[in-house]
Parts: sequence; structure tokens; C-alpha cells
Amino acid sequence: MKDKKWIQKAIKPSTKGALRKTLGTKAGKDIPVSKLKKAAAGKGVSKLTEKRAELALTLRKLKKK
Repeated sequence: MKDKKWIQKAIKPSTKGALRKTLGTKAGKDIPVSKLKKAAAGKGVSKLTEKRAELALTLRKLKKK
């Protein structure tokens, strides 16, 4: 059986919460999908934040399976 928590090993602990801080969402709250989509489109954010938002949207899809 494959490891079910493989993605936790792929994401560095030092970057945990970086997207949340950049987008200005409080800890413990979900980042609104509208904010993620806006950031993934690159509107008013850096390239790194754009990549993080795109990854967050992709991982969100994996969670529903």
C-alpha cells in the first residue's frame, strides 16, 4: 500500500504558513478560494506566491478524492 501522507514529506516545514501570511489570512482559518484563484492568476502577487497558490489549489483537488 502506498504511503497516504506522501505530500507532507514533499513540502518543507520551513515554508509552512508562508502563503497564509502573504495573503493575510489569520491562522486557523481556511484561505478563501477566491483569494487563492486571484493569487494563482498573478494579480498583485510575486511569482513565488503565484506558484504557492497554484499548488494549494491543486492539493485541494487531491483532498476530495
